Amino acid sequence: MGAAAGREAGLNTSAVKWVYAFGGGKAEGGSGMRDLLGGKGANIAEMANLGLPVPPGFTITTEVCGYFYSRDKTYPKELKGEVETALAAVGRIAGGKIFGDAANPLLVSVRSGARASMPGMMDTVLNLGLNDVTVEALAQNGGDRRFAYDSYRRFITMYANVVLGIDHHVFEEILDEHKDVNGYMLDTDLDADDWAAIVRSFKARIEKLRGAPFPQDPHAQLWGAIGAVFGSWMNQRAITYRRLHAIPESWGTAVNVQAMVFGNMGDTSATGVAFTRNPSTGEKRLYGEFLVNAQGEDVVAGIRTPQEITEAARQEAASEKPSLERAMPAAFVELTQICTRLEKHYRDMQDVEFTVEQGKLWMLQTRAGKRTAKAALRIAVELADEGLIGRSDAVARVDPAALDQLLHPTIDPNANRQIIASGLPASPGAAAGEIVFSSDEAELMKTQGRKVILVRVETSPEDIHGMHAAEGILTTRGGMTSHAAVVARGMGKPCVSGAGAIRVDYATATLSAAGTTLRKGDIITIDGSTGQVLAGKVAMLEPALSGEFSTLMGWADNVRKLKVRANADTPNDARVAIRFGAEGIGLCRTEHMFFEADRIRAVREMILADDEKSRRAALAKLLPMQRDDFIELFEIMGGLPVTIRLLDPPLHEFLPHTETEIAEVAAAMNADPKKLADRSRELQEFNPMLGFRGCRLAIAYPEIAEMQGRAIFEAAVAAGIATGKPVVPEVMVPLIATRKEFDLVKARIDAMAKAVAQETATKLDYQVGTMIELPRAALKAGEIAETAEFFSFGTNDLTQTTFGISRDDAASFLGTYTGLGIFPTDPFVSIDRDGVGELVTIAAERGRKTRRDLKLGICGEHGGDPASVKFCHEIGLDYVSCSPFRVPIARLAAAQAALGKGAASTA
Repeated sequence: MGAAAGREAGLNTSAVKWVYAFGGGKAEGGSGMRDLLGGKGANIAEMANLGLPVPPGFTITTEVCGYFYSRDKTYPKELKGEVETALAAVGRIAGGKIFGDAANPLLVSVRSGARASMPGMMDTVLNLGLNDVTVEALAQNGGDRRFAYDSYRRFITMYANVVLGIDHHVFEEILDEHKDVNGYMLDTDLDADDWAAIVRSFKARIEKLRGAPFPQDPHAQLWGAIGAVFGSWMNQRAITYRRLHAIPESWGTAVNVQAMVFGNMGDTSATGVAFTRNPSTGEKRLYGEFLVNAQGEDVVAGIRTPQEITEAARQEAASEKPSLERAMPAAFVELTQICTRLEKHYRDMQDVEFTVEQGKLWMLQTRAGKRTAKAALRIAVELADEGLIGRSDAVARVDPAALDQLLHPTIDPNANRQIIASGLPASPGAAAGEIVFSSDEAELMKTQGRKVILVRVETSPEDIHGMHAAEGILTTRGGMTSHAAVVARGMGKPCVSGAGAIRVDYATATLSAAGTTLRKGDIITIDGSTGQVLAGKVAMLEPALSGEFSTLMGWADNVRKLKVRANADTPNDARVAIRFGAEGIGLCRTEHMFFEADRIRAVREMILADDEKSRRAALAKLLPMQRDDFIELFEIMGGLPVTIRLLDPPLHEFLPHTETEIAEVAAAMNADPKKLADRSRELQEFNPMLGFRGCRLAIAYPEIAEMQGRAIFEAAVAAGIATGKPVVPEVMVPLIATRKEFDLVKARIDAMAKAVAQETATKLDYQVGTMIELPRAALKAGEIAETAEFFSFGTNDLTQTTFGISRDDAASFLGTYTGLGIFPTDPFVSIDRDGVGELVTIAAERGRKTRRDLKLGICGEHGGDPASVKFCHEIGLDYVSCSPFRVPIARLAAAQAALGKGAASTA
């Protein structure tokens, strides 16, 4: 734990302040001290400084947590004295109460409070300080023996669970048995004597289970609870939450000790939670719920149905129970005023916890409220319109990654989820449909009007028609940048990849996981945002883009420096990209244009040809197809830049595999099927990703580059005439390692441009550049830039070749690597700044040293990752390019990077 590192080196800890007090209209801390006091402690201190009704208390700092874990779970020697001093001050503010006193005892709550909100992840203890003596004092002083023993049994349950490690169900069984014997239905049916009897039973069971009585010394109780809260920082659910939300372990948690106020002192008492605006919709209206005669855990436990805070909400819910506005009008008015004040003070929607004790309102917590992406957009825009924040603040308030919620269907948060298995959240959104195991089946069933989920061990380019027909894709192998993931994101379809717990049996058309076997035609739902695979059809929410979306995107575009393009291979991709605000195409993968049945046959003819004449015959079939595709893309983009990558398929993706496929190609070529089968076997590779692909194809078979160059330039001329807007194509040579490779291919491209210009009597304006996706190319960028006019960083392959990791096979161990902290995050998802990022930086610097106006972009999947976009801004790239459905995410992330805000890449 980093906070205590200096003390471990021998610094004088007596000069360090470990405890910060609050209460009585003042505090030693404030909202700017989140790192030291945690979010809860800092905000409680701020409310106290604002003069709001806050029960007095104190915060033990996050630095104590660091000390605790670095010193074998011990405390600084000064801490005990500081805590005792603070406890005495709390008692004085709370009306002369004394912690542990037999006549006028001070009771406290002990709560966690990390720098980042981690709701429900760590432990809390309420009513601490109660024992067999103080419970009687509480009963006498409050005039309510039932309330006192109800509080005592709550304390015993929480303390036994949190500190002593005894499960809740032990106490629930005792309570249920007591209710059954006495004919009670509800907890509220029990009187004081019942609760006293329950307390005795609880204590007896604890003594039996642990061989020691329930602790009666309040000071021992307090230190037990403090240790348990610090201990809960490392419980499994907190560790998991931190991993999912990128919260560093080194931050630690604070501990907040606060005088108890009681919402369970009868019908004039209550406890509740409120949001200053609706966290689901963003509507500017107080939203929340409360319970009369209850403590905080009752609201979240769901044992009783909460009541609405406002009368309007009660009427909408058709509830017969009174709202807070009606039941406790004075407390409601004060709560409303405080909520308004807090929102103005923090300039953001607030989530508050409150208790009403015998008619008096107490504020227990405030924090920025968690909200849906839809609500975040509305709240940010409306706060700006109200003048509470500036437009730049509004842009910085919305998490770019959360926009995925708005662009794809999502599973209804209230829906029941029966999880079969989990994989990687490869492409966001949710989809339901019948299971199919082949792309041909998917396409057939689509024509019959049936919705399907394509389930494969892994996908290949030959599955493109099935992926297009399916509602979503599920694979048992592959990572976040596998074929299935990349193609699905480009299509805007949900995808779960790498679901290794699922076993697919093509022969029997079944999938099995966790003891469940499903067959072709069974319905499943996949959640590409979480990686979950669910049984049956689960209710979903359809996406809807609000006016606030356009408004915020407009504000973002006004401040960002990076251009945002899209990776688009089809006319549909291009139209989606334009709709989402793309400023061009940064990557058109020409091989993706060949996956349709009539085209893939011609590609196979070209690959399997064993002489130039046969190859040129096959290429002649492909030329008009390519040209027509490019014309349509150029026309849709209307003069915006379009970067077209020359053919770059690993050959195995296109080779025929079955006898039927070989026979089809043989018939088309008028060739011997056996000879073609032998040729296909010759071309099989042990490591296709590092094999005969990219510029190597164009160098070995220059006629391929010539065909593609001619198709591009003829299309540019035709589209320019049709639209009246000049087309300036950017031709990109893939997978180069040397300048010599680039120059050889560029010469063919230039020759085709010259030929088309002469044939059409048109002056062609174009650029030829390269994809930097090999470490050697990055290091030799200065040489390559002597002839290359632009660089586009292909960070998918650059990550593979830098780490020596296959992106299609990495899912089996990347989870282990990130879990152990070897990689902070999946390097295929968020760019590895220290390694891959350094290569990109070196290439950018060396390239621009040679050619000052060198255009630089990125076109790997990192182009849609907010942290990676921030990195691209910082090193001065001109644009990022990403899947069409991630264009809004990149636009917002680029704006936040320009404002100096947003996610930092952790890889």
